[in-house]
Amino acid sequence: MFSLILALAVVGTSVNTPTTTLPPPSTVVPSVQDPGPSSEPYRVHAGDQLQVDVFGDPTMSHVVTVLSGGDIFYPLVGRIHVDGQTPDQAATTIGGALRKYVRQPMVTVSVLAQGPIDVLVLGDVKTPGKYLLPATSRVSDALAAAGGLAPTDGDFPVARVETTAGAISQVPLQKLLHDGDTSVDMRLSNGSTLYVPAPLTFTVEVLGSVDRPGEITLREGDKLAIAIAKAGVSPQTNPDLNNVEVKRTLPDGSSKTYTINIYDTLKNGNVASDLTMAKGDVVYVPQAKKPVSNGLFGIFTSLLLLIK
Repeated sequence: MFSLILALAVVGTSVNTPTTTLPPPSTVVPSVQDPGPSSEPYRVHAGDQLQVDVFGDPTMSHVVTVLSGGDIFYPLVGRIHVDGQTPDQAATTIGGALRKYVRQPMVTVSVLAQGPIDVLVLGDVKTPGKYLLPATSRVSDALAAAGGLAPTDGDFPVARVETTAGAISQVPLQKLLHDGDTSVDMRLSNGSTLYVPAPLTFTVEVLGSVDRPGEITLREGDKLAIAIAKAGVSPQTNPDLNNVEVKRTLPDGSSKTYTINIYDTLKNGNVASDLTMAKGDVVYVPQAKKPVSNGLFGIFTSLLLLIK
């Protein structure tokens, strides 16, 4: 339970009331709160259950629930809007409304139970959208609600979480989802936006003995085998996959040609020999002098289904 307390005090005196030392008017007593995943204060939202105490008048103290529109219904006063306020601010708002009925009220607000939170999940996930999650949800829960990450080649990206106050935090999904480091699985707050960046895309040209020669769109981290799979190979084109050439323009303007045995890469699982593609690469697949085994084409078909 979050215990966040504000003393909204304007000390009143009456004929029969003894003198009491209380905070001066409008003085805010520092809140005691669990900062959770960030240093931002907790903000009240729909579904929260609040304990409202009025010092010196227990009949005016009540437990209230924040309604869907962000209001609470308080006896005598009626509706009071507290959505998006810290418990300190909510105590100030409630105290102001009670002044019509209580002389110089001193109000404290505590969060007894948190309501579910709205989280917007965008970017490279299977089903982007807004999700209503349990109050204690974390980044992994939001990703699960959105169906998980879209197919990703290479390392998982660094996600970004933005709160309603505009604070931005980064969550390395490689650590969280691949390494199992739950320390980076940050708690989310109501109104948070989780954005998962998609890998950068670029084009290469695949020519020669392929089914669909021309420009191929790849994603950051894609290998040569994926480029060839997207261009398509079949017994009709009869490609020589032992001698695939990749011509690359280097930053200084010079060019370099790589000769890759992609057949060995796929047959023997020699992943280290597969080349990571770069923007502007030109791939040439020569035609084999002898018919190629049909079994190899099945590997490319499976690879293509995997990356779709």
